[in-house]
Amino acid sequence: MTEMVYGSMPGKVSEPVLPKWWRTIDKWSLTAVLMLFGIGILLGLAASVPLATRNNLDPFHYVERQGFFGALALVAMLGVSMLPPEAVRRIGIVGFFVSFVALAALPFLGTDFGKGAIRWYSLGFASFQPSEFLKPGFIVFSAWMMAAAQEINGPPGRLISFASMVMVVFLLAIQPDFGQSMLVIFGWCVVYFVAGASMAIIVSILGMVGGVGFLLYGMSEHLARRIDGFLAADVDPRSQLGYATNAIQEGGFFGVGVGEGQVKWTLPDAHTDFIIAVAAEEYGLILVLLILGLYGTVVVRSMFRLMKERDPFVRLAGSGLACIFGVQAMINMGVAVRLLPAKGMTLPFVSYGGSSVIAAGITVGMLLALTRSRPQGELQDILFRRGR
Repeated sequence: MTEMVYGSMPGKVSEPVLPKWWRTIDKWSLTAVLMLFGIGILLGLAASVPLATRNNLDPFHYVERQGFFGALALVAMLGVSMLPPEAVRRIGIVGFFVSFVALAALPFLGTDFGKGAIRWYSLGFASFQPSEFLKPGFIVFSAWMMAAAQEINGPPGRLISFASMVMVVFLLAIQPDFGQSMLVIFGWCVVYFVAGASMAIIVSILGMVGGVGFLLYGMSEHLARRIDGFLAADVDPRSQLGYATNAIQEGGFFGVGVGEGQVKWTLPDAHTDFIIAVAAEEYGLILVLLILGLYGTVVVRSMFRLMKERDPFVRLAGSGLACIFGVQAMINMGVAVRLLPAKGMTLPFVSYGGSSVIAAGITVGMLLALTRSRPQGELQDILFRRGR
């Protein structure tokens, strides 16, 4: 009866999900990621054919698998990027605990596929590497803990996240996987620094890590062999680093031509850890600089957007995710040009690998979700409102 007399109350019209997502997403970062995926398929057409030939498979077997897993990664990335920060936090925390349990069970149920490090679960039709999925979950968990610690009567979030980091690094070190261990430590330090830690504390933690690394050098033949190979004055031309270095030198500025490269026939990991050597040999420095620029675009654009963010969790989690994404790419390329010891780390969205590309999609999806434009209000308005 009231509606008949006064009319119905106009309901709040909410903006449809897709138009709102498109309006608020960082289109530059999204475009950069799509271009990286396209470059990965392009390089896979060259780098994975020799491997398929050696394994008596269809020439484009690995390219087709990369396309399939890449499609799953893009779906995951776009789906996660549409979520609000609260949903990203829940997914990240659940993902961290599930991945942690899977990581802890690796010594008993995992396999090394003949590579000397137990890092995977064999599923028959594919493999699963829990450390790839643990990284974004760990960053989100650490950001949640440190943001909660800033609240009145909040938990000791920094201590909890530090203890979690130590347990994760221990599980990674016994595989052994020192590259992922360093990446986890770096990501935690970034979140801790953005949360307000002093440089003295960060330097002290890095000093402790260096001391532990020195002890491990004397205890782990696997680590010592890689460090010694990196520090050697000359590179064995028949080693993976030797082949990669020669391929990069041969490529020059413009490359030797599409399909004309030779490193893919000699490097067993040309389609994964040393994919950048294939890019440098066939397409030259131009493509390498483009790849560097695309990774830089994602990281720098994300950090600039996060500078405007006032939600502590969003700022901390976004900074950590952006940095581990960019640093993983730097480590992969640094190994190929012998700036870093061999780590066995993939190039996100470019290297072949199901776990790697899907985990990268989830990581960037979280980052895109956290860097979407949201009403923040003017700083002076917030200060005046609190002062009243």
